[in-house]
Amino acid sequence: MFSHSFEGKRVWLSGHTGFKGSWLAEWLLGMGAEVYGYALAPDTSPSLFEELNLADRLHHQVADIRNAVAVRQSIAQCHPDFVFHLAAQPLVRRSYDQPVETYETNVMGTIHVLETLRTLNRPCTALLITTDKCYENREHGLPYKEGDHLGGRDPYSSSKAMAEIAIAAYRQSYFQSATSPVRIASARAGNVIGGGDWADDRIVPDSIRALQKGAPIAVRNPFATRPWQHVLEPLSGYLWLAATLAKDAAAPSSLNLGPIPDCNRSVKELVSEILKHWPGEWTDGSDPNAVHEAKLLSLCIDKAKESLAWMPVWDFEKTIEHTVDWYRTCHQDASSHLALTRRQIDLYCLDAKNAGQAWAL
Repeated sequence: MFSHSFEGKRVWLSGHTGFKGSWLAEWLLGMGAEVYGYALAPDTSPSLFEELNLADRLHHQVADIRNAVAVRQSIAQCHPDFVFHLAAQPLVRRSYDQPVETYETNVMGTIHVLETLRTLNRPCTALLITTDKCYENREHGLPYKEGDHLGGRDPYSSSKAMAEIAIAAYRQSYFQSATSPVRIASARAGNVIGGGDWADDRIVPDSIRALQKGAPIAVRNPFATRPWQHVLEPLSGYLWLAATLAKDAAAPSSLNLGPIPDCNRSVKELVSEILKHWPGEWTDGSDPNAVHEAKLLSLCIDKAKESLAWMPVWDFEKTIEHTVDWYRTCHQDASSHLALTRRQIDLYCLDAKNAGQAWAL
């Protein structure tokens, strides 16, 4: 199991105050890693970071990924064995309103991390996280492979494509030499959901907020299709890829970590499944004048299967069940966040082991 790869190791984690970053920090802490977090303060209230009391349980630094000097100093002070770069402006709709901040954060922030890694003189394995939206999405119905064209018609998607191009250029220019102590790779996940996401303009937290108030869920893109996956799915892939790359320089340099095809569902289907576990209703909130958002997107994960023997663990129904269970349980008992988060990580690992996942054995 990859837990032995992180026990006692120093891990520099950017974006640790965000939704995915908080889940990853909790998992790393549970495996005995010493985690150094670098991020802005949580931008939602509530936030999973605060609900898990992570500020008191890891090395917590509030700083901006756009600050090259601060990034360099933070990584230097950590002396990391592993780097996970998750810090980002993660919202498509916000990128329309804040394009400059989006490019500065997602492109230059990534380059600041890469520049610091270029100067490291100790062994380190770095995984830089982008998104499935980095592909030039022609909405042709075929799942995207790692070698497909990068692109994006909105600032967010194009910024992630630009980050992928920068990662590939740095890898080929600086990190492929046999003498380089640093190994890097990138990972691209689908639409991640799970307990503790409180962001605006995301369908699951929007749904939960409505249900908590007893209000109908307003669905703005009911027929848009996404590769929904529980947050623990890509995190297991991140950890497994990093652990493998640390031991084998021939591990993949870029990897899709999406769900099984059955999880490619419409927003309408997603909301309908949520309502099976938390009764309520939804209304069509479509806006014909809204900014463009892709209607169809899916990932091919054949490379992850073949090179890492990595596969998703939870199907669509289980993904929704565990997601809604987290929110409903914590809504009823505000003291249950940490215990429930740990329990879901343990349950996911057990299900992965029972399914014969290589990383869980």
